Amino acid sequence: MEIILTNLGKRYNRDWIFRHLDYTFTEGKKYAITGPNGSGKSTLLQILSGAVSHNEGTIAYTINNQSCTSEEIYKHLSLAAPYIELIEEMTAKEMLEFHTSFKHLRLPINEIIDAVGLSKAINKQIRYYSSGMKQRLKLAQAFFSDAPILCLDEPTTNLDAAGIALYNELIGNYTNDKTVFISSNDEQEYSFCDEILKIENFKKA
Repeated sequence: MEIILTNLGKRYNRDWIFRHLDYTFTEGKKYAITGPNGSGKSTLLQILSGAVSHNEGTIAYTINNQSCTSEEIYKHLSLAAPYIELIEEMTAKEMLEFHTSFKHLRLPINEIIDAVGLSKAINKQIRYYSSGMKQRLKLAQAFFSDAPILCLDEPTTNLDAAGIALYNELIGNYTNDKTVFISSNDEQEYSFCDEILKIENFKKA
């Protein structure tokens, strides 16, 4: 896997969020995208995942030695982010079963739910979950999807100390064969990363 950004820029209306971004991401590494709130780090993560388009420059994806378009990259990645909505009428088990319509999971659903500490609530509708439980479910969907790229936006949002410990356990046990992108301004979320891309370095107009 390789993702090459060349002169990448994104603007909203007339304001450039970032510009002149050149960077190469290689397979198997863990990358942090850092910056203050509102700096554009989540926007860059969404651009990398194909959810948001850029305004200038190019992105070249190579997956399994074959080129891939921005429209196709979603097939090769999983994402957990605060803005992702869960289907609250479903149970955790039903949601993960529904998710398998789009991506395979690396473990049986019951084992995944147990791994994120939700086994006692497996048949409870998500609407009755606390914010921390919902975040655990988002992480479960992302970490255990059979995809080579893992994108995490502020991954410990709403997690207590036990949830943060779980996050670090998931990173340690289930990302050895993944390329990981973490958008965050909290060092405890990305301290293990191999490289740090500081979005504020690309604010020139």
